Amino acid sequence: MTTTPTAVNLLADVALPPEVRDALERAPSLIVPASRAELLDLALGGDGSGLATPETFEVAYDVASAATRTRIVEATSARCKNGIAVNYPEDYIRRRDPDCMRIADERPTDKPRYADREGGPFDPVRNETLAWLATQPLAVVPFKAGGLTYGYPSLAVVPANAAFFALALVDLQGWVSLEELGPYTPRSLMFVAPPFRHTHFEGRQVVVHNRSEDLHEVWAYNLYPGPSAKKGVFSVLLDIGEHEATPWLTAHASAVRVTTPYDNQTVIMHEGASGGGKSEMTQEMRRLPDGRIQLGENVVTQEPYIITLSESSRLQAVTDDMTLCHPALPAGDGKMGIADAEDGWFIRIDGLKAYGDDPHLERICIQPPEPLVYFNVQGVPGATILPWEHTLDSTGKPCPNPRVVVPRAFVPNIVETPEEVDIRTFGVRMPACTREKPTYGIMGIAHIVPPALAWVWRLIAPRGDKNPSIGESAAQRKTLEHGGLVAEGVGSYWPFSTTTKVGSANLLLHQILAAPRTRYVLTPNQHIGAYRVGFAAEWLTREYLARRGVARLRRDRLQPARCSLFGYTFTEINIDGQTIRPTLLRPEFQSQVGEESYDAGASVLQKFFASELEQFLTDDLDPLGRAIIETVIAGGNVSDYEELTPLFV
Repeated sequence: MTTTPTAVNLLADVALPPEVRDALERAPSLIVPASRAELLDLALGGDGSGLATPETFEVAYDVASAATRTRIVEATSARCKNGIAVNYPEDYIRRRDPDCMRIADERPTDKPRYADREGGPFDPVRNETLAWLATQPLAVVPFKAGGLTYGYPSLAVVPANAAFFALALVDLQGWVSLEELGPYTPRSLMFVAPPFRHTHFEGRQVVVHNRSEDLHEVWAYNLYPGPSAKKGVFSVLLDIGEHEATPWLTAHASAVRVTTPYDNQTVIMHEGASGGGKSEMTQEMRRLPDGRIQLGENVVTQEPYIITLSESSRLQAVTDDMTLCHPALPAGDGKMGIADAEDGWFIRIDGLKAYGDDPHLERICIQPPEPLVYFNVQGVPGATILPWEHTLDSTGKPCPNPRVVVPRAFVPNIVETPEEVDIRTFGVRMPACTREKPTYGIMGIAHIVPPALAWVWRLIAPRGDKNPSIGESAAQRKTLEHGGLVAEGVGSYWPFSTTTKVGSANLLLHQILAAPRTRYVLTPNQHIGAYRVGFAAEWLTREYLARRGVARLRRDRLQPARCSLFGYTFTEINIDGQTIRPTLLRPEFQSQVGEESYDAGASVLQKFFASELEQFLTDDLDPLGRAIIETVIAGGNVSDYEELTPLFV
């Protein structure tokens, strides 16, 4: 650890804006941690030496108003055997607010501008933030936005008492020292100032993005790392990719290399709105105690549907949530190259309810090589944090968004090299659909779609059925509670993008067209018609697709889905000698659903897609994109989409 004034000297080779350097030089103390262990000690209220670190620590600030000064506890941390447990007194801070982004600059954007939402320019608040930081003991940490291999050198300025935030940031992006970086100009800067959410933003989560041609500033006014240390960096990468000579994307996706029992390898990249199954794509299939697999349970009759799968494929994670699709990455003819955009994963562990639910993840969490950082999980000082003991919200129910930051190096059998994508799947949370309560939960277990429809689903990225990852606005909650849909937007990365929707739509379309040998698949989670399936449908689809590999699909094994937005359905899925029930391929065959309820759900989807797509019909939209959207609005069939973009079979 290096403290002032030596730390200031260390930063001499970092090209910083003059006002930022001035704030750092005026701070009462400045710490540049030399190791992760020192940063961990700081996160627990120590001095970085590891000596006499308290067992519990409050991250608190004096917040002054016109008449009073109040001490507000923003977070607490507890030192446990396998990591630190960070918790927030407010339920609201435990999940990312989807309306937290503000754009401070004048560059093109469709996101809320700071001046419009906050009633004035950002510059005065920026200056106030730097002035406040200049009064605080500070921790300054370099990191690479986008991971150690392909990332962009950056720097974060954090109050020293909030060092847990800095620890989560560098675990996610990759630990790097100033000596390793040498003299550099940061491509992004991150600043953290928690009290400002009380003094300036009425207690709300606000993350301000201030972009220029060569610098992207992220101003985080709360201590939950989701919208800043995690998705804020995502915003930086999307901004960089759009403006480089050859534009590229960072996809909101996980990827896994699947090796079948016959030693065939297939790389599957899975996308979807928050809660759409990205983390689950890299997880092992859940089995019952006797080794069988419960694929679903009928919500009306409570009848379980259980299958036997003697041997599962071997999984090797490639990416977890942010996937670089850079043109410089090696790729085969007609395929796309990918690499992980992170050096650590922000894993949601709400699916862990008890011991044995996911032995591989539990082993990492309970016996990690180094202490981990947990959020919204109970932690007793000196004891072992158990990943299924989630913090209770004020309602008395477990917080739906417990998290743990796991460095990639701690994940066994991980793929360290770039990969080529064979199949891109898209996951959608579906509610139950029955005759008594028709909904849009009518997607079969797996659908093959032409690239045009793959683009349309990613353009909208529908989100519904109890998304656990983020909070919703009042209007969104009302929509979802009444069985409606909410669009997460382009590529499902739209909540983190600082640019324009049409520009992102064009970039996404060009990316899809550049990889014509990729196969596109839709798969539901939570429900298939009247069957509650959780993520079992996604896992079984992964297994089936991997066993098929890149072999050509026979046309007589595909038939148009009753809802044209679903493309094609398989006439039969046979895996390990078992034929999956046709009612899970075509939910309209289910006795509790039927064609009338199915068609009612299809009508909901058709109207939702048509209404959401109209906003893209501008002069800036690619002509092919316009033709695709006009086909959706006209209620086209699957052959119409194939004429626009051939299906790789």
